[in-house]
Amino acid sequence: MSGPTLGNGKICYLKVPSDDVRVSVSFYQKVFGWTVRQRTDGSMAFDDGVGQVSGTWALGEKASPLQGILVYIMVDNAETTMFKIISHGGSIMQEVGADAPEVTAKFRDPFGNIWGLCEQPR
Repeated sequence: MSGPTLGNGKICYLKVPSDDVRVSVSFYQKVFGWTVRQRTDGSMAFDDGVGQVSGTWALGEKASPLQGILVYIMVDNAETTMFKIISHGGSIMQEVGADAPEVTAKFRDPFGNIWGLCEQPR
């Protein structure tokens, strides 16, 4: 696989608040298949499912209880992904259907970070 597409204006990096990096690693690997790697300083980093966006989990920073900027994660099947989210400690904030005809949903990860799901068009 080649490296990520680079260019002015590209969203390239995320810092995701976490109270326990091991829990976050497990959640995002099992729900979304993110690749996780340990950096030389010992911190854990991730790459999204297609290797285009990377980031890290930030200890000591708290998730916002209110929705601000909303980052959507593309998935093959929103309903299946919502089941995985619940099974691995997350919760659903908005079921599929509110943004019809787009297939979207909103969820919180185990530490309260708010994300969106966007199902790939079939």
